[in-house]
Amino acid sequence: MDRIDAMRAFVTVVTEGGFTRAAEKLGMSPQLVSKYVSRLEERLGVRLLNRTTRKIHLTEAGTRYAQRAQLVLDDIDDMDSQLNDLQEGAQGQLRISAPVSFSTLHLSPLLCDFQRAHPSVSVDLQLNDRKVDIVEEGFDIALRIGRLKSSSMIAKFIVPIRLVMCASPAYLTQHGMPSTLEELKNHRYLHYSYMEDNNSFPAHEWRRTTGLEPRGNMVSNNGEVLVKAAIEGAGIIIQPTFICGPAIAEGKLKVILSQYEPDAMGLYAVYAHRKLLASKVRCFIDFMEGYFGDPPYWDSFDRGRSHSPE
Repeated sequence: MDRIDAMRAFVTVVTEGGFTRAAEKLGMSPQLVSKYVSRLEERLGVRLLNRTTRKIHLTEAGTRYAQRAQLVLDDIDDMDSQLNDLQEGAQGQLRISAPVSFSTLHLSPLLCDFQRAHPSVSVDLQLNDRKVDIVEEGFDIALRIGRLKSSSMIAKFIVPIRLVMCASPAYLTQHGMPSTLEELKNHRYLHYSYMEDNNSFPAHEWRRTTGLEPRGNMVSNNGEVLVKAAIEGAGIIIQPTFICGPAIAEGKLKVILSQYEPDAMGLYAVYAHRKLLASKVRCFIDFMEGYFGDPPYWDSFDRGRSHSPE
């Protein structure tokens, strides 16, 4: 008796709720499925199932064995899938959901390089700052920025995302350079409004960092708009350096109160299942790892280096 086949027959009986449905799922007769399970019980020296004419009931040993056996079978299937991926290579359409500003500023070179490395993969990129339902909306992967809460999704950390407080030299000349958080009460804050209930976003970083409520007469759900307004002297912003980094490097914006810089967030690749992960998804995640540099190239304003990946 093949031990793996017997294990798979038993687990399928459990998940399908009976021998007949398990046989249909496995493409064999109910008698053979029953034989596999009986032989497995004999080998283990313990009863796994109590059978009646209509139902099956797991014993305590059967419950424990089913859980562990499922994990073993998942690992075997995943290993087989990875080996097949090596033979077949990444292919098919990769559907990605990603944040608007990060994608427009930084994602195109990565996608082009990825497709040059994996020409059999087509990309469908949908930009949206809301938290999409990956499964319901049919995405293979979502890129998310923030401090992710625990969930049933798998999240792979890609790169840190810094937030800095800054303003234009003209604004600081007119209104003064704040040296303490208390002095921010006398300044204008350009307010990022999208998804304020999510602590990952800059409006809450202002509250977290300063202890003050945002004030001012400009609100937008797009960070690029606010950065451009700050360059024009409209006020102070807290924004990710992947948006404001080039303006800081060019002297159009100046970092203020750097000693109170918020804790870094992260860019994550989020996907639904680790089991039987498609080659196109695995290859894309592997390709992103390290692509933006460590630290990422958009933070090079601190080092006087170039602003594009090597």
